[in-house]
Amino acid sequence: MAPEQEPDLGIRSFQKTIESIYFEKDSKRGVEGSFMWLVEEVGELARCLNSPDANSPEEQAEFADVLAWLASIASIRGVDLATCVNQKYGTGCPRCDKTPCNCHHREEKSTQQ
Repeated sequence: MAPEQEPDLGIRSFQKTIESIYFEKDSKRGVEGSFMWLVEEVGELARCLNSPDANSPEEQAEFADVLAWLASIASIRGVDLATCVNQKYGTGCPRCDKTPCNCHHREEKSTQQ
């Protein structure tokens, strides 16, 4: 039997959850200070990604932290993440409109380096 999955908050619900927990504190810190926390969390995630222990509880926590800080900064700026994600990726790849993406621009850049 498959393990029970956690409920899916959805992007908008997750952003509202983070707002209710942190908006007051993060608003006082401002975009610049909150962005610095996001960058720190991205660095912690990078360390986890360089570890051979994939999908560890620590790695999962760092993914969650990065997403939470991104949601918080979006809220401070008045950005609804669900709307902007849907507008950009709702019909597939923003360049070729295909799912899966049929573009080769990222492949070309990586082979030139």
